[in-house]
Amino acid sequence: MDSFQDFKLSKQLHYAIEDLGFTTPTEIQAQSFSPVMSGKDLVGIAQTGTGKTFAYMLPLINGLKFSKQIDPRILVIVPTRELVIQVVDEIEKFGKYSSIRVKGVYGGVNINQHKALVMEGADIIVATPGRLYDLLLSRALKPKHIKKLVIDEVDIMLDLGFRFQLTNILELLPAQRQNIMFSATMTDDVEEFITAFFKAPTTISVAVSGTPLDNITQYAYNLPNFHTKINLLKDLLVDTETYTKTLIFVPNKKSADLVYELLYDFFTSEVAVIHSNKTQNYRIRSIEDFNDNKTRILVTTDIMARGLDLENISHVINVDTPRFPENYMHRIGRTGRAEAQGTSILFSTPAEQGFKENIETLMDHTIELLETPETLEISKLLTWEEQPKIIERDNPHTIVEEEKGESFHEKSEKNSKTNQGGSYKRIIKQKYKKARTRGDKTYNKLNKNKGKKPF
Repeated sequence: MDSFQDFKLSKQLHYAIEDLGFTTPTEIQAQSFSPVMSGKDLVGIAQTGTGKTFAYMLPLINGLKFSKQIDPRILVIVPTRELVIQVVDEIEKFGKYSSIRVKGVYGGVNINQHKALVMEGADIIVATPGRLYDLLLSRALKPKHIKKLVIDEVDIMLDLGFRFQLTNILELLPAQRQNIMFSATMTDDVEEFITAFFKAPTTISVAVSGTPLDNITQYAYNLPNFHTKINLLKDLLVDTETYTKTLIFVPNKKSADLVYELLYDFFTSEVAVIHSNKTQNYRIRSIEDFNDNKTRILVTTDIMARGLDLENISHVINVDTPRFPENYMHRIGRTGRAEAQGTSILFSTPAEQGFKENIETLMDHTIELLETPETLEISKLLTWEEQPKIIERDNPHTIVEEEKGESFHEKSEKNSKTNQGGSYKRIIKQKYKKARTRGDKTYNKLNKNKGKKPF
């Protein structure tokens, strides 16, 4: 399908699409429309940034008839609070000219508020797995009328440990339903999940993870340590005309706060940070400020990589080299969205070269290595992880293999014996599988007579 006009959509949806300025569907959107409309189970493997939300929501909304019932008919499960908010926002845009009721629920908010919210009634519920499971157990949300289930970014939900909640949620839903699942990677866990819950699904693979998007230019720098990375980061970001909107990835919350503090001393209000320890209001404000160009630098973590729908990102900079090459693909997928051009930069230390090689093997693509600028200050300051570990010879908690001197000799056979208790106890324990004590006479008698035929 070359145009949204080729889709058999209601007039209300056509009007909404025109308002959004969409004319040509992406490949995943074009391939998903018919299978979803047919009611078949669907598995979509598509790279982040290819329009997956639109791919499943457009046909689902198109087939959703008006109803005043309280219980939802469509359930969408996503991994993060940010993604709940974004999916709800997109559905509201699609349903601008219709009466679709959509509600979003997620952790970090008093559950009583969400109980009241879902009991008001909704056609579509968008939820994180933990909060959804709690609402189902409390019976505030009744699943009996759910006919369509969407699980988006299922691979990251499994990585985050939501298998228990997902499994229990699916068992609580009606057996007769359509299952739709989207993922950026097809891992063994995802395949096992599909086998357990899907019925002969149609599988669509578009821009599978490991295939670099054509509109993302990738570069790499080899640097000696973390603080040299920060020095280069500052040197690059000074160029405000080139680095107009930059997303910086770090491995964890501690690193995010550290990088933010080091950059804030230099760029002040131009930089913001977002990770799972920040409050919901702080996270939403950071995203809004970044989208509204109030800040041009945003520091974040891998867990947030899938839950961010940020606009017009010019650069993604990886301060660390991810241990898992799939995470690199998720990160760089934040730029180069909707056929726009994007740039990715990877920083690697000597200890991270193996991770970098794994990324290039997965992509079957060599990342262009750039020369370290001559003006770059090479820092001698090392983080705790980078500092050489000193083994204290006399520390009783440190195991040190000592060399055996000339006077060393092995113990004789007699002196190598260990105390195993009296021979009587060992014999009784072996015979009765248990040491015989004063209270075990009846037990031992029964065991002694076990197996004998009665007269």
